[in-house]
Amino acid sequence: MPGQKLDDIDRMILSELQADGRMTNVELAKRVGISAPPCLRRVRTLEEQGFIRGYHADVNARELGFEVQVFAMVRLVSQAESDLSAYEAKCKTWSLVRECHMLNGEVDFILKCVAPDLQTFQNFLTEELLTADNVASVKTSLVIRGAKDEPGVPFDVLEERLKRDA
Repeated sequence: MPGQKLDDIDRMILSELQADGRMTNVELAKRVGISAPPCLRRVRTLEEQGFIRGYHADVNARELGFEVQVFAMVRLVSQAESDLSAYEAKCKTWSLVRECHMLNGEVDFILKCVAPDLQTFQNFLTEELLTADNVASVKTSLVIRGAKDEPGVPFDVLEERLKRDA
């Protein structure tokens, strides 16, 4: 099971860094109950193994003038692997698309888009998204407000599962 190759300290390190990626190594070591040098070695190992993909600031889009957030549900004409991969590659080139997820069911992809205003998103929709190769249809939903935006994974659920399966 994923997570089992990590020990308790590794999982605590990941949980703490997920909550605050800017803390110093000394503070992190104190929180997880080990000294700083082995803590730093563990963090580097977690990075090398791909458990930590990177660090970033949680930027407030609205404070920067990005007032519009839209989820776009995209259905493709063809779901051949080469067409799916081509569409994913195209999504990576669109700066308004902040997330792209392939789904199963009626919708092939859901895109999270952020724009400064409705006109900018509408231009993107009509000039880029709807005219992209292999797109059959696009349905959009404008976000009115967000109730929760929690990054990462729920470590409490992982810990409960590991205890139950032990």
